[in-house]
Amino acid sequence: MADPNAPILDVRDIDIWYGTQHAVDSVSFSIARGETFGLLGPNGAGKTSTLSAIEGLLQPQGGTVRIAGHDIHEDPAHAKANMGVQLQSTSFHSDLTVREIIALYAGLYGLPTPPGMVDGLLRDIQLEDARKKRFGQLSGGQQQRVSLVIATIHNPELVLLDEPTTGLDPQSRRQLWDRIERIKESGRAILLTTHSMEEAEAVCDRIAIIDHGKIIATDTPQGLIDAHASDPRVQKASRGSRITLEDVFIGLTGSELRG
Repeated sequence: MADPNAPILDVRDIDIWYGTQHAVDSVSFSIARGETFGLLGPNGAGKTSTLSAIEGLLQPQGGTVRIAGHDIHEDPAHAKANMGVQLQSTSFHSDLTVREIIALYAGLYGLPTPPGMVDGLLRDIQLEDARKKRFGQLSGGQQQRVSLVIATIHNPELVLLDEPTTGLDPQSRRQLWDRIERIKESGRAILLTTHSMEEAEAVCDRIAIIDHGKIIATDTPQGLIDAHASDPRVQKASRGSRITLEDVFIGLTGSELRG
């Protein structure tokens, strides 16, 4: 019987090399059931490689990734069955209707689609009136809501959200934040990447900052602020009277532009 207190995602000492470049250096973190965990870092810091290892797209040279107790490489079928992924950009066929896309992915997961099931999902994300619209006709925010439904339609234990609100207007972004909160309240674990410090503070219970392939800080958003408020690098980065998470991020990772 699975331990209900065991982490849904357990990343242990993963190492990823590209030739002589140590892209991910002994990265470890875990995410509990009902927790939203943010993985933040500048471009080229190791986020994408870490996510690829978690998704099973990349074999690390060292370390382990376990999802709901299943090793992503030793037991990939069960590990991936417990994971849902929403990417920054979607690639659903633009000529299919919203209803057709949801029914298609439900079928791919082997889920029954009784009468009213798809319409119920669309009603839940306030897109019932758009069920006959083609995906390409939806706004960016509407597309992301559909994408999040697809990522969670099979009730995965772990949901990976890779910069899900990039390019969205404030209203669409807040709607997605509310949806993320409901997913967390259902007992799932969420791994979120974002470049928005406001978003990280709003939705994340804990945050890890990664830079040059290493985790350099992990805590709650306020815990990170409190722990680093007196750091001269953070104070130099501050533009106001109050230290913010963005000040901490810039202070710890530097102000240089990354590729």
